Amino acid sequence: MALDKVAKRAKIKRRIRKNVFGTSEQPRLSVFRSNKQIYAQVIDDNQGITLASASSYKNKATEGKSKSEVAAIVGKDVAEKAIKAGVSAVVFDRNGYQYHGRVKSLADGAREGGLKF
Repeated sequence: MALDKVAKRAKIKRRIRKNVFGTSEQPRLSVFRSNKQIYAQVIDDNQGITLASASSYKNKATEGKSKSEVAAIVGKDVAEKAIKAGVSAVVFDRNGYQYHGRVKSLADGAREGGLKF
């Protein structure tokens, strides 16, 4: 039986999350993308808290830009907030999405912002 798109991504996500775990020293940078927006969170899985987050939702700096450019801006923004929170290195959680397009742009933006993967 063929899986639909959402079920297929959920299966890939479960497979990734078996190996990717955020600690206090190296939290997890999780990405979620919808058709219009993109969101990123830096998460400490040991304590179950979000250390930093950023999104394109209601972000004035992202108006009039392409989705990939917006993702890069969100990546820089989350990196800036994570560094303020005392995080310099993260584990990247692509959340079942292909490392391509907007997800890759966000990761590159976070690297530019100073985060180490």
